[in-house]
Formats: sequence, structure tokens, C-alpha cells
Amino acid sequence: MNKKQLIKKLRKNKKIVKKPSYIERMKKYRKIFSDFPAIIFLVNNILEADRLLRSNQLPQDLPELILPDNIQDEIFQFVNNQYSMNDREGDKVWNKYVDQLPILDKDLRSFRDYLEAEYGMWAYISAPFTNGIAKYLNGKKALEVMAGNGYISKGLCDARADVICTDSMSWQKENETGHHLVTNIEKLDANAAFDKYKHEIDVVIMCWSPDGVDIDWQLLQKIREYNKDIQLIVIGEKYGATDSKSFWDNAKIINSDIANELNKHHRPFDLIKDQLYFVN
Repeated sequence: MNKKQLIKKLRKNKKIVKKPSYIERMKKYRKIFSDFPAIIFLVNNILEADRLLRSNQLPQDLPELILPDNIQDEIFQFVNNQYSMNDREGDKVWNKYVDQLPILDKDLRSFRDYLEAEYGMWAYISAPFTNGIAKYLNGKKALEVMAGNGYISKGLCDARADVICTDSMSWQKENETGHHLVTNIEKLDANAAFDKYKHEIDVVIMCWSPDGVDIDWQLLQKIREYNKDIQLIVIGEKYGATDSKSFWDNAKIINSDIANELNKHHRPFDLIKDQLYFVN
């Protein structure tokens, strides 16, 4: 018996159970918790983001994917309203909900992991966010470095902004990211891209430069040394999941109402608190 036949036989004997996919689990939660609008709101946001990404569109803004603090109280009240205190059926319904809640909570918090694995999307980039950046550019030419799959540049192109998209592509063999390019990307690392295009551009966009690698600090020094006023837009988590310590130690962050407006479309939805910064 070959391996394929063995797996088929084991599945038939129910010794191997296929685990539902992330999206299948979300659809299951939507059925289980159909009477709880706060949960349905979160699940529907995930399902809609997935639908848009699967159709090669940028998703909409996300809410914070955390269950309300009072959700167990709400469920308890709901069950009490449906069943009498000594009704065993009510106990079964209550157990069904509370057994699923921690699993749902874990899956909500794992949405970024799903995006990374399924779409190679590390920073969550929404259409309203890139539309806001395009409006800020207002005809200025931008260079995106370390673009990954190119989600920001795609959104800017969709909004008819003038952007050059570049990435070293050095990670393509290491993870899923390189399998999901969404726009044309020129194979250049950040420093080489700046050297090539610095005469043409007004803005550099750098999103989620890897932590522990100081190429972001090298790039910032190049921008400062060049005899042209080029604005650096950084999207990342300060002293957190992105960018080197050297970069954050030396970056001069500009407090800007424009940045605050743009960040209304880039709010944290999980434990990573990244945002957009204007840096000199």
C-alpha cells in the first residue's frame, strides 16, 4: 500500500481529521454566534478583508479584533432569557458558547498570521489608508522601498499616484511573501533604489523595515546627506516589531496633523501597534 492509499484509508477510518481552514472556522463562528452582533461584526470584517484580498483588491479598515470584555455576561443573559434555570438544554447551549469563546479569541488574534501565510501581507494595508497617502502626495513622485508584495504601491497606483515600487526580493525563498506580488516591483534594495531614483522623487515610503537590520538607518542618512528636501514616510512600530534600534534612536519624528489623519485608517487591530510617521 502506497502513502496515498494509506492516508485515504486512515481518513476513511476517521483516524485523520482534516483541520478546518482559518476562513472555514470564521464562517463556523458566524453561525455559532449569530445572536451576538459584537462577535458577528468582528468575524464579518475578517471575512470581507479576505474576500477583497482574494479578488486582488485592498481591504477596508479593520476594527480592533478583540472580544468585548462583557461578552460572557452577554451570553449568560441571552441563555437565561431563552431557558429556565434547571433546563439541561440551556446548560448545553451555554457550554457550546463558552467552549468556543477561547478558540474564537485565539483565532481573532491570529488574523495577522493568516494574512502573512495566505497573502504575504505583513503590515495590514487598507484602501482608505493608501487613498489618504495618495491624497497627501498630491502629484509628488514617491519611491517605495522594501515594498514586500507591493500592497502600498498597488493602492497608490489604484489611486493614480506616481510611485516607483522596489524591493530587494531577498526573502522570496524564505517565506510566502514572494508568492503574492500584487504590482510590478523592481529588484533593488533600499539604498540602491534611493541612489537610482533620488533625482526624480519627492517622497520615500518605507513600511515595516525588519528589526535588527540597520538598512533603515543607512537609508535615513542617505536622505539627509542628499541636497534635496525628500520626505521620508515610515510605517512601523517604534522600538517594537519593526525597524532597527539605530533608526528609532536617530529618527526625528515630525508631529503632524496629516499623520494623525492618515493613522485614522491605520489603527492597531492586534498586539502590534504600528503607525505612520513623517521622519526627518
